[in-house]
Amino acid sequence: MKSVRKALSVIDDPILTDYLQSLGNRLVAASTTGAGRYNFFFIENPAINAFAGPDGHIGVFSGLVLASENESELAAVLAHEIAHVTQRHLMRFFEDQKRLSIPATAALIAATVLGAQVDADLGAAAAAGIQAATVQRQINFTRENEKEADRIGIATLAAAGFDPYAMPGFFERLGRASRTHEISAPEYLQTHPVTSSRTADALGRADRYGHKQRPDDLRFHLIRARLRARSFSNAQKAIAHFRSQLKSKRYRNELAARYGCALGLARGNQIRAAREMTEKLIARHPNQAEFIILEARIDAKSGARDRAIKTLQTAVGLRPSNIPLRIAYADTLMAAGHPARALKTLEEVTRRRPGQALIYQRMSDAALKAGQKAATHRYRAEKLYAEGDLEPAIHQLEIALRQPGLSYHDASRIQVRLGAIKREAKDAKKRR
Repeated sequence: MKSVRKALSVIDDPILTDYLQSLGNRLVAASTTGAGRYNFFFIENPAINAFAGPDGHIGVFSGLVLASENESELAAVLAHEIAHVTQRHLMRFFEDQKRLSIPATAALIAATVLGAQVDADLGAAAAAGIQAATVQRQINFTRENEKEADRIGIATLAAAGFDPYAMPGFFERLGRASRTHEISAPEYLQTHPVTSSRTADALGRADRYGHKQRPDDLRFHLIRARLRARSFSNAQKAIAHFRSQLKSKRYRNELAARYGCALGLARGNQIRAAREMTEKLIARHPNQAEFIILEARIDAKSGARDRAIKTLQTAVGLRPSNIPLRIAYADTLMAAGHPARALKTLEEVTRRRPGQALIYQRMSDAALKAGQKAATHRYRAEKLYAEGDLEPAIHQLEIALRQPGLSYHDASRIQVRLGAIKREAKDAKKRR
C-alpha cells in the first residue's frame, strides 16, 4: 500500500470511501469464502480499471465507476476482485519465493500488483533493485484464475442480491466498445483478458441464478456524480456539464445530476445558486447524508460556521453510525477553531472503523491544535502503523510516553500498544 500511495492518487473523500467500503462489505458478507477485513479505496484516474492486492486491499479507478451503467456492474467488479483475494491468487506465487527477505517480497508484490494489474511502467518502477525478471504480467491473472474469480464472483453477486449477469455483461460491453473504437482499450481488459469462451462460461454460470432486477441505490448515482464533478479541471466545466444534462434530460438519475451541479456551484463559490439547489435536494431527501454535508459546506463557505456545526451535530445525533457525517462534523469543528471537540468526534470514528491512516492524520492534527502533545504522537504512531511503518510508529509512542502530565490510564494504554507493535516488529525481523 505504501507503493500504491506513492505511485497512484488515492482519493481521500469520506463520502466516496464510505460508499465503496459499504458496497464491498456487503459483498464480502455474502461470499462463502470472503471472511476477513478488506480495505476498498478509490484511485483518481479516468482509466477503466481495478486491482486487488494482498491482505484485502482493493483499489477501484474512478473511470471504472463512471463507465458502469448500474450498481450491479460496479458490484460485479468488486466481487471479482474479492474472489482474487479469497482464492489467494497473488499469494500463491509468493509462497514459493522462500529465499526472498520480507522487504524484497513486499517490493516484489508491489511490482506485480502495479505492473500486472495496473501499469507496466509503474510495476517496473516498484521493482527497482530486486530481481524483476520474475515479475510477469501473467503471474497473477492466468486464464484459470480469471475464470475462478468469475465463478466465485457471480455466486457472490447473486447471494448479495445483485444481477449475476452484470459481470459478463459489463466485460462484454467494454470489449465491444473497445473493438468499435468507442473507447480505447480499457486497462481492465488488458489486465483481466476477456475471451469468448470466458464470456460464454460466465453467462452459463449466471443462467444458474437468473436475473435479479433491483433498483440502484441512490448513493451509487450520487457517488458517480461526485466523481464526475471531481474530474473537471474547474468549476465552470462541471457546472456546464450537469446543466447540459438537466436541460436535455440526458441523465440516469435527476437527483444525482442536480447534486453534481450543486457541487460545481459550491466549488465555484456561487453560494446563492448552490444553496437554492441544495435546499431543493434536501426537501426531497431530508436524511440524505450527502445533501446534509453539502448544505453544511455551503454554510461554512458563506461564513455561517455555527449553523454548519449545528446542522452536522443534529445529523450525527440522529445517525451516529454514519461515518461521513462524523468526519464532516469534525472537519467543520476544526475549521471553526474547536480542535478538542473535533478530536472527540474522530475518536468515535476510529472506534467504529479502526486502522484508517487518513483518519489518524486528522486526529493527530486535532490533538496538536488542542495542545494534547501525548495524543499527537500517539495518533501519529497509529497513522504510521496503518501505513506499515513499524519502527517510526514505535518511536512516536516512545515520545508520547515521555510527555509530562501523562495520566496513568493513558500511559498504560500507550505502553500496551507499544509492546504489541514492538513484538510485531521483532517477529518481522526474525522472519527475514
